[in-house]
Amino acid sequence: MKYYSLTTPSHKISFQQAVVSGLAPDGGLYMPEYIPELSNEFIGQLPTLSKTDIGFTIARPFVDESIADETLREIVSETIDFDFPLVVLEENVFALELFHGPTLAFKDVGARFLARILRHIAKTIHQEIAVLVATSGDTGSAVAHGFYNVEGIRVVILYPSGMVSALQEKQFSTLGKNIQAIKVAGTFDDCQRLVKQAFQDEELRKTRFLTSANSINIARLIPQTFYYFLAWSQLNTPKQVVFSVPSGNFGNLTAGVLAKKMGLPIRAFVAATNVNDVVPEYLHTNIFKPRASKQTISNAMDVGNPSNFPRLLALYNNDWNYISKEIHGYAFTDAETQTAMLDVFTQKKYVLDPHGAVGYLGLKKYLESTPSAQGIFLETAHPSKFPDVVESAIQQSITLHPSLAGLSHKQIQSISCTSNFSDFKNLLMKH
Repeated sequence: MKYYSLTTPSHKISFQQAVVSGLAPDGGLYMPEYIPELSNEFIGQLPTLSKTDIGFTIARPFVDESIADETLREIVSETIDFDFPLVVLEENVFALELFHGPTLAFKDVGARFLARILRHIAKTIHQEIAVLVATSGDTGSAVAHGFYNVEGIRVVILYPSGMVSALQEKQFSTLGKNIQAIKVAGTFDDCQRLVKQAFQDEELRKTRFLTSANSINIARLIPQTFYYFLAWSQLNTPKQVVFSVPSGNFGNLTAGVLAKKMGLPIRAFVAATNVNDVVPEYLHTNIFKPRASKQTISNAMDVGNPSNFPRLLALYNNDWNYISKEIHGYAFTDAETQTAMLDVFTQKKYVLDPHGAVGYLGLKKYLESTPSAQGIFLETAHPSKFPDVVESAIQQSITLHPSLAGLSHKQIQSISCTSNFSDFKNLLMKH
């Protein structure tokens, strides 16, 4: 399997090179040169297969032979060694809980896979790898813990000052050792821009072995397909399955589409966003207008220019009629999100996080016109990561998850930086 740049399709490299590079030299995202198709027999056997067997079968065609079967199977097994339960909320409405990993967020899957792939690569190239990542919350936590104390890897996490929850910030900014957090005076889009500029800076690339841990890295994207297969395998009658994906950078939804292209029989997708609605707007109008992000209670989705959107277009051959037929976009306000959280808690005694609540709203909106479908929305983070937002919405206190309770006494070790690239570059060169 080779990987090509979306900007220059003639530029093709190996999986290992794509992982280490993060972005192509021309700034383009890497995509596999073809989408491997899984057999109907494999799809039919999903309910009887182990998580490791499912993940390994999916990953093997994407990963080159420099990583042997035994090693890849071990990487997959370590990546998904926690539960992915499908919870029934009401008839034909299911919550896929993706927050049972070490940092209580879906991004544990991609971060753990990427960390183990890079650990393997670092041993072969005998050089320290610097991992850059921009976060609006959960990515930073997942990457920090996935790479913590990994030999040969140094991680730099950029996050927007005042725009991540206190618990999220403490999860990734208190570790120290090979994890450095940088608090940027700006938005998540500014953080994302700084990371992209770093990859295109010749001086940095000559002096630092740089790669990315954002979902722009293909090794973050591939493992996120696993849990779509795991969810489908848990349905008793998996017919007309629709996935509603709370979306910010659109890596999660892109992974779902990849799963469908590989053969998973998914009827449709819902791109559910907060008021940062550039993709739902595109799906309705065929006009894509990136803009500055707005701050909301579902902070991990506060993205005004989603990085993975070009990949999503590529999977649909840049055909608006095609993509708008399979992906339905809906956007919701904070007030609507809070109301959904209260209603679900009152009626179902289930606590939604503010991102999962957006996914729930998107699914309910879709089912209004297609009541015969079975819908799964992704619960992407544990609600106790957002105690102030959740408690305000459901009008009741919640119990903090044990892994978060111990963070209160830890000291934040962030470095402050402007959103100016030269300032950020000086920090990278210095540290």
